[in-house]
Amino acid sequence: MSVSLNQILEMPNAALLAERLKSALEEEQQKRRHFYKIIKEDQKVEFINGEIVFQSPAKLRHTIAIKLLLKLLDTFVIKHRLGFVGSEKMLISLTRNDYEPDICFFDKSKSEHFKSDQMQFPAPDIAVEVLSPSTEKYDRETKFQDYAAHGIREYWIIDAKHETIEQYFLQNEDYELILKAKDGTIASVVLPDFKIQIRAVFDEQVNLEELKRLI
Repeated sequence: MSVSLNQILEMPNAALLAERLKSALEEEQQKRRHFYKIIKEDQKVEFINGEIVFQSPAKLRHTIAIKLLLKLLDTFVIKHRLGFVGSEKMLISLTRNDYEPDICFFDKSKSEHFKSDQMQFPAPDIAVEVLSPSTEKYDRETKFQDYAAHGIREYWIIDAKHETIEQYFLQNEDYELILKAKDGTIASVVLPDFKIQIRAVFDEQVNLEELKRLI
């Protein structure tokens, strides 16, 4: 259950809670600095609420969904010179946590400032996560809240097992579900001209057809 700031301020021990929270967050930042020292480029690892979370190898359907969507989105963004599309190993550093989304898009106003040796990046404009048993809770809860809080305008959650996409758009600091489907088309809100068949994320032949159209 979430607690609002006003609810905390009504508590007589609010000042004591604030001191404890400050101490806990300072300790967490020490762990985060350690995380930055030990991470390696060949690992998929995140820092979430004070814990270092290593991701296990992905199932084939997970990898295929990422690959197919990445091809389409990257082709579209490059063709129209809209910014930069990253995948998996891009470390997104928010105020408390560090994530490596499966796919993310940065508009040109952000990406034009990126450096070739940069290893940490700001909140993107679109984030995509493909569910797996070990990450679903993070994707649907922690990241869902954190991405919204940091202004990531669009969030796609892909269920590769059931071949379904959920599309959320940021409205008044909260995500609103605007589409959940396994067929038909999906059009980005942030990139309104990026419209593809949902099956193109799961079927290689449909993907090829969409790729030809985008090119």
